[in-house]
Amino acid sequence: MPAAGLYATREGFGTLGPAHQTVIMVDSLMDSKSLVLTANSETIYTLVWLDTKNGPLVVEVPPNVLGMVDDFWQRPVVDVGRTGPDKSKGGKYLFLPPGYEGEVPEGYFVVRSPTFGNFFFFRGFLVNGDLKPALDAIKKQTRIYSLAQTANPPDMKFVDASGKAFNTIHASDFTFFEEVNHVVQEEPIEAIDAETLGLLASIGIQKGKRFAPDARMKKILIEAVAVGSATARALSFKPRDPRYQLYPNSGWVNPFISGVHFLDEGARNLDARTFYYFLALGISPAQSIKLVGAGSQYATAFADGTGNPFDGSKTYRVRLPPNIPAKGFWSFVLYDNQTRSMLQTDQRFPSISSQKKGIVVNPDTSVDVYFGPTAPAGHKDNWVQTVPRKGWFIILRLYGPLQPWFDKTWKPGEIELRSE
Repeated sequence: MPAAGLYATREGFGTLGPAHQTVIMVDSLMDSKSLVLTANSETIYTLVWLDTKNGPLVVEVPPNVLGMVDDFWQRPVVDVGRTGPDKSKGGKYLFLPPGYEGEVPEGYFVVRSPTFGNFFFFRGFLVNGDLKPALDAIKKQTRIYSLAQTANPPDMKFVDASGKAFNTIHASDFTFFEEVNHVVQEEPIEAIDAETLGLLASIGIQKGKRFAPDARMKKILIEAVAVGSATARALSFKPRDPRYQLYPNSGWVNPFISGVHFLDEGARNLDARTFYYFLALGISPAQSIKLVGAGSQYATAFADGTGNPFDGSKTYRVRLPPNIPAKGFWSFVLYDNQTRSMLQTDQRFPSISSQKKGIVVNPDTSVDVYFGPTAPAGHKDNWVQTVPRKGWFIILRLYGPLQPWFDKTWKPGEIELRSE
């Protein structure tokens, strides 16, 4: 899934412009028209596909962003911005191709990725609810060019993807295996371990060889991807490991029970890895480590406090207790169970956050939020729409999480079904 997911992402980006010459942005934030695994609608996404097949690339990163780079097998390579080596000051990163032995100039944050293809994205942040300062800074200071073009970098092409329909979700039919095969053919075999290469070879995916299963094998693979997709859904939407439960007798789920390398005492936690990559695009160590006042933290819910899956025909309420521990901001975003992308409703943004103008905050600084097909009387400003007969799930994000989140002296209320 990690490789197939990034292949689909690259192809989706390709509908908007060529690799590393095109910077995809969301000038008016990302909305539900774009199919992107559990994207958010509160930060300014900047998305780029980097390709070092033709040599080293220079990436100039603006200050005050939060981002990451993953290799083509969707493993962390480097963070940029607030949690990266530039420490939010911005700077020049030099990406070297696999096996590069040439001269490495000074003055760069040097990055060696095991793959030629790399997924690069970062988030810019609103300033007092205003998009313009971050947009201007990103467009003025983001530059990507080959090391050979340092003296005369080409102009960048910025594409506004807000409101545009494009798909970055990997396939769930036979095409899935073709997506993985593309990655195997394009990248060095040294980029992935021999065990994985052996598993792929057993079904006919080998570097330098044509992937052409006969009718019998193709039938097996079609069934396999259907079973695999159903298994991934079950592992994600109803995980059995008790460590997923953030709090006792709670519907809130911790998405990182084994860190971003999915290791438990040296063993790969395969279920945890499946959980993550079925639901998310892009991975960074900053997502799971304790960074008080920096980075981001997440809580997911697939069911209400009684364990029942969310029903788009019904209305729910959740209370965030006083003194919400977010130095930056908090948000809720709703997702479609099928696509794992933003829920498509009459609302452009299926979300609500502390950055929303007009949101009602209680006198004690707690906040009540409602989810349902229609707005409850008197609560429209704090309401997110759902779709009758369609399931959904939710992610609570805290940007700049504070100590009460980590020590659990603060916790979100359960999402409760309203009886009236």
